[in-house]
Amino acid sequence: MNRSDETGCRILGIDPGTKRYGFAVSDPLGITAQGLETFEPAGDGELMAKIGELIAEYEAGVVVIGLPLSMSGGEIEGTERSRELAGRIGEKFAVEVVLRDERMTSLEAERALREEGKIRKPGDIDRLSATLLLQSYLDERKRDTEG
Repeated sequence: MNRSDETGCRILGIDPGTKRYGFAVSDPLGITAQGLETFEPAGDGELMAKIGELIAEYEAGVVVIGLPLSMSGGEIEGTERSRELAGRIGEKFAVEVVLRDERMTSLEAERALREEGKIRKPGDIDRLSATLLLQSYLDERKRDTEG
């Protein structure tokens, strides 16, 4: 049994951007995703330290990372960056790492913020995108275990 199957194991979601990273975390039962924060690291070391802090703080056993793809499913700018981040996290921390197609999460986040009439601050879209990404993973995992 891997850590993602254990009850109470939280899952960390990451929406990687070129400058900012959005973070979200699941509840202990892995049912809902909550947005945490956005982070603009000065470099790779600072990013990995932040991810390590969040893994430790939330006792995450799984990290879900957004994988940018074109609408047709092909690789685009950012795809390799997400793959490299996944590799670094997998090497450095004792967690399962999952890459997840993030097509449409940023557009969906923008639409949701626009509909709510919220004034966008830098990072709002990144945080909401991480939340939507993680929630879709949680929903799919639930469907897989029920079906």
